[in-house]
Amino acid sequence: MSETPRDLTTEEARALLEAVARDRDMEAFEVLFRHYGPRVKAYMAHLARDSGIAEELMQETMIAVWNKAAQFEPGRGNVSNWIFTIARNLRIDAYRKSRRLNFDPNDPAFVPDESPPADAVVEERQEAERLRSAMAVLPQEQLELLRLSFFNDCSHTSIAERLNLPLGTVKSRIRLAFFKLRAALEDGQ
Repeated sequence: MSETPRDLTTEEARALLEAVARDRDMEAFEVLFRHYGPRVKAYMAHLARDSGIAEELMQETMIAVWNKAAQFEPGRGNVSNWIFTIARNLRIDAYRKSRRLNFDPNDPAFVPDESPPADAVVEERQEAERLRSAMAVLPQEQLELLRLSFFNDCSHTSIAERLNLPLGTVKSRIRLAFFKLRAALEDGQ
């Protein structure tokens, strides 16, 4: 009949961890592993509710204990708290990783738009040039109102206040500018 392993005292755990840190003592690590491994796994199973993840996180925790043993500072706490802090931090990291969205390079948000056909580019440029030419013949006050309204995104009310004009004058000048632009663009077709 096998006997149940007894709990380690605080001093025994510290001495074992110091042996791992100082001498890379495998036997000391094995004692720590046998003592803390099942406890860490139970803790992880409680948090993760998945025995596979709990096992994996327990393994990562104990590997970290082996690799970071020299970082343990007895004055800051006991070995048990130190090991469970490592476990908790690994669990938090694992949770954060699981919550991240996977990058899909084929996601339409990441795929650049196809270049428009050359004839469409030429046509857009011609339209823009026609619009510039039509705007160039507008009276200055109408052109200024169009720029404020459409390029600066100002409301008709704010334009009226800014230029000290009646609101009706602003609206009628913008309508008149549209009429002249439409006529100039239709004539140019």
